[in-house]
Order: sequence, then C-alpha cells, then structure tokens
Amino acid sequence: MDNTHQKLWENCLEIFKDNVPAEQFDAWFKDVASLSYENGALTLIVPSHFFVEQFEERYYKLIALTLRKVYGEGVKLYYTYNQVKNEPSTSVKMKSSKPSTSIPPQQAAIANPFKQASIEDIDSQLNPRYNFENYCGSSSNKIALSIGEAIASDPTCKTFNPLFIFGPTGVGKTHLIQAIGIRIKETNPQNRVLYVTARLFESQYTAAAHNGKINEFINFYQSIDTLIIDDIQDLIGKQRTQNTFFHIFNHLHQNQKQLILSSDCRPSHMEGMEARLLSRFKWGMTAELERPDFELRKGVLIQKSEQDGLSIPNEVLDYIANNVTDSIRELEGIVVSLIAHATVLNQEISVDLARNVLANAVKVNKRQINFEMITQEVCTYYDVDPDLIFTKTRKREISDARQMIMFLSKKLAKMPLTAIGTRLSRTHATVLHACNNIDERLAFEKQLQEDVKRIEEALK
Repeated sequence: MDNTHQKLWENCLEIFKDNVPAEQFDAWFKDVASLSYENGALTLIVPSHFFVEQFEERYYKLIALTLRKVYGEGVKLYYTYNQVKNEPSTSVKMKSSKPSTSIPPQQAAIANPFKQASIEDIDSQLNPRYNFENYCGSSSNKIALSIGEAIASDPTCKTFNPLFIFGPTGVGKTHLIQAIGIRIKETNPQNRVLYVTARLFESQYTAAAHNGKINEFINFYQSIDTLIIDDIQDLIGKQRTQNTFFHIFNHLHQNQKQLILSSDCRPSHMEGMEARLLSRFKWGMTAELERPDFELRKGVLIQKSEQDGLSIPNEVLDYIANNVTDSIRELEGIVVSLIAHATVLNQEISVDLARNVLANAVKVNKRQINFEMITQEVCTYYDVDPDLIFTKTRKREISDARQMIMFLSKKLAKMPLTAIGTRLSRTHATVLHACNNIDERLAFEKQLQEDVKRIEEALK
C-alpha cells in the first residue's frame, strides 16, 4: 500500500513542530492526518467544520508556506470530517478557503451521501403580499429598508451577510425580510430561497432527530442559496437545535450564501443563545426597525385604504395615526374594522366612528398637554398676540387670557403654581389669585364656562 502521502504530511508536521509552541502543536496539528494526495490535491482528516475555521484563522500563512515547500506550487488543500461522530457515511469534504491561492474562495466541494446530482427548486414559503412595492418607508425604518433593497438588488454582494433585523412586534420585520426574498427570486429564479420561522425550523429538526434523518435535514438546509429565518429568538434554550443551526450557518456563510434573520431583540440581549452563534449574528449587518413614527403610520393607513378601495378623510387618518402608535399590524386591523363598521352601520367614515372603533381595539393615547400648547390655544381662542402674554400690560383682554393660561396650566398640565409663575414672570401669589378668580367666576358666568369647555376640547 502506497503511504507516500503520509510521509509527506509527516514532513509538514515536523516543520509545524519547529514553528509553533509545543502546546499549540499538540492542540492543533498533532491529530490532523493525511487521507490522500492525488493529482495535486491534499485531503486532511480533521475533527469538525469549526476546527477548520479556527485552524486556518490561526495558522493559514504557516500552512500555505509549508504545503508549497513540501508538495510544490499549486497544491490544493481539502478537509474531510464526519457530520456525525464515528459515522463515515456522513463525511463531508470541503476545500480550504485560504492557504492555496489556486483555490477559488467562493467555491466548495461537498461529498455528502444525501446530496442529489441535480437539485430541484423548492417552495420558498414567501407571501407575495409582502413585497417592496407595498412596504412603506420612513425615517424609523430607513436604514434597514435601504440595506434590504441593496441585498435584494445584488445577491452577489455579501457585505451584509448575515443581515440581522430586530425590533418589537408589529413593526414590519416579517414583511421586510420576505420582500428581500421575493425580489431575489424575481431577479434570479434559479436562486433557492427559503423563508421559515424559527419555530418551524425547530419542529423540523425535532422530527428529523426522532426519525433518524438529521443528515437529510442538514443537507437540505445546506443546499439553500438564501435562507430567511424569522423570530430567531425562538431558538433560545434549544441547545441541540442551535448546534445544528450553527453548522448550517457556517456552511452557508462559507459558501457565500445569504442569511437573513429577524428577532424581537438585538443579539446582545439574547440570553440562552450560544455565544458562538451570537458572534456570527454580528458578522454582517445588524439593523433595527424602530416603532413606526407618525409619517410611517399615516403612510400605512393611506396605502391600506387605497388597496381596499376606501376613501378616508385626512382628519380621520390623523386621528388614527396619533392614537395607534406601536404596531403597523394594528393599523392595518383598524382599517379593516373601520370598513366593517361603516358598511354594517351604513355610516360615513368620520372621527367619531374611528373613535368608536379604536375604543374596542386599542388603548387610545392621551395627548400630553403642556404649557406651550395651552398658551397657543388660549391666545388663538381670544385672538391675542402670544408675545403680549409675557409683558407687564394690564389690558383687560390680555389679563383675562393670561389668567386662563394660569388656570388651565394648573388644571390640565398639572403644573405647580411656582412653575407657572416662573414662565409668566409672576409670583406664586399672583398665580394663585388668578386660579381662584377663574374658579369663582365659573360658578355664574356661562360665557366663561363655554370658553373653558371649548379651549379644553381643542387641547384634548
């Protein structure tokens, strides 16, 4: 039996031994063996994919120089390891990504008994409704949207690989990551795109483990070109599933396949997720989807109403956008409910109808009233110049407006008398007198009662 390849590798080991400390040699080189050397291709037996990553990251320059010295220029380096320990049938052969300049960095040869000669297309599990055309953008999602569009328009660019998108529930994460997949599939139909939730991934893994088909499971996911996993935080605490996903992640990333992940929290807050996975989540780009701002909320309402053939008055759109602030999903649900109520009750869509719908669906946000808002509203109501309120003038119309501001600031803004006085350059006693004066007059002056009522309604 020809053992020339083993002697050549032993020569390499001698060189490694002379160039690295003994403890490092024992840890990284001692147990690596030569499987074969044919036609300029050297295949080494190693423990795992993870070992290869660390091995080359630490010693690739030394490995490259040594192989060229012993085997000559143009040597190609391969590794082989078993996916499942002590089961040769699960062996995987992969090319080195660094030491030999003759090896294309974006190629990898896989010797997997479950890999088919030709791979058929798969159901991407993408919802056609979740596309870029009906995805609303604003400053609250601008960065994530821009990066998503960049990936979708040029899948060969791996600057943002993986793309990790996080944000609270209902801000559009699922829509965005599926829109990326749909655009990739539109521009490159041969690209094997798969969208899957982390819960489904876990369920599939559990079933594969139960039926003894882990290798088929891993092989399938390693064949994906663009893997999109939603709610990756659901793998927290699932150690075996995390371990399997770790190997799938490494394989796809090494082979320049795109990974897109979403989560309800940033990687640094994912307690219970393996550190080695968290570090990989940060390799590419981490982008946050913030809670929708007013611009985005109103844009979603307009788009949803247009899709449903509904004309909603602008004041109704503003009312809903001001009061439903947390979730895009809630906004879409409100439009559906508004249509149903208007149809069943045969009513025009109005702020009153919207108020009734919101009362049953969400907690309506109370407007925070402050001193500036009160001053502006009172001056508008009485038609006086706001700047005159802060002067020493005692004209009746200015004095009355100033006293109303003091009264409403105490009542609605819950401001201390001293704070009100400071704003108006008045003493605590002056503010107290003004508030008491308004209180006493309200008991018998109907016009003053009407004034207070109208100003409060305008503020609220």
